Amino acid sequence: MSDETQENMNDEETPDERVVLIHGFSRDETIAIMRAAKSAAADPQGIAFTTSTPSNLDWKLRDLIVEVREEHEYMRENPPESSSGAH
Repeated sequence: MSDETQENMNDEETPDERVVLIHGFSRDETIAIMRAAKSAAADPQGIAFTTSTPSNLDWKLRDLIVEVREEHEYMRENPPESSSGAH
């Protein structure tokens, strides 16, 4: 794939479908992988992360990507309320 083709695939009209699926790593390793991916990305908040589960190991990859992206976008639009200072 040429650099120009790759750039066209990553333009603003293309929906963000970046997903990192983490499988087989410890909790500490998972956090380190997430931090490394975020530090390397131009838009780290756009990256959706997921870990494998007994259930999603049987999913089609496309179905997993769609589900993870939908959950990520929901959480971006509806962030959990911070518990700090809310008394």
